[in-house]
Amino acid sequence: MKSISFIAIVILLSFFSQNCYAKNGGDFYQITIYKCKNDTQVRRVDEYLKALWIPALHKAGIKNIGVFKPIGNDTAQIKLVLVLTSFRSQDEWMKLADKLSKDETYQSSAANFLNASANNVPYQRMESILLIAFAAQRHLFLPASKDTTRVFELRSYESPTASLLNKKIAMFNNDEIKIFNRLGFNPVFYGRVVSGSRMPNLMYMPVFKDVAARNEQWKVFGADAKWKEISSDPKNENNVSVNHIDSILMHGTSYSDY
Repeated sequence: MKSISFIAIVILLSFFSQNCYAKNGGDFYQITIYKCKNDTQVRRVDEYLKALWIPALHKAGIKNIGVFKPIGNDTAQIKLVLVLTSFRSQDEWMKLADKLSKDETYQSSAANFLNASANNVPYQRMESILLIAFAAQRHLFLPASKDTTRVFELRSYESPTASLLNKKIAMFNNDEIKIFNRLGFNPVFYGRVVSGSRMPNLMYMPVFKDVAARNEQWKVFGADAKWKEISSDPKNENNVSVNHIDSILMHGTSYSDY
């Protein structure tokens, strides 16, 4: 069963690579979400990412790895640590596991984390989401300097059908990204989800000075003349509304690359 699932994922990624990635030459993203039950597990994930995972990826030639924690998640029953990794291609992503398996320093140093016993697990669950960059923003757009007080907002839009998702992405590529750039939202990335638990959907991550600035920016966006124009255009009638929107406000960790 596991081999069948793996084959299905490879076929799916190959299809999207041929139909999406090859056409726009954009990045391939992976969002990894560690779900922890207590501060001890969060600390173990932090230590692993900071001392082992990020250095190993840097050694493998993969840069600009973002690590984030939701604001106000300290007292939550499930505590999250989110990692955004950018790859230059699907091929680079697929070869990473093989590179890490041959990295003796990483395998030895990370053994306690990777091979933890069932009664001493470093996290409860781990979720992985794979995305392909939008044509209008093919690569990461990173903040000019690092600031752990700024707010990153991870947004996910779930569409009723794949066709309507395509139309929503077209709205982004044709107009919405230009509006976001003009208004200073400065999203780190935009991506179509090609493998995840809530498909069909897209995700993107704007950046703000703080929560108050974030709230004010969205008010400005809602009142923007161009947004009102395209959102009221009859041709976009079924594209503006989506099944479900998720929003997670986060701070970058001290050891995040940005």
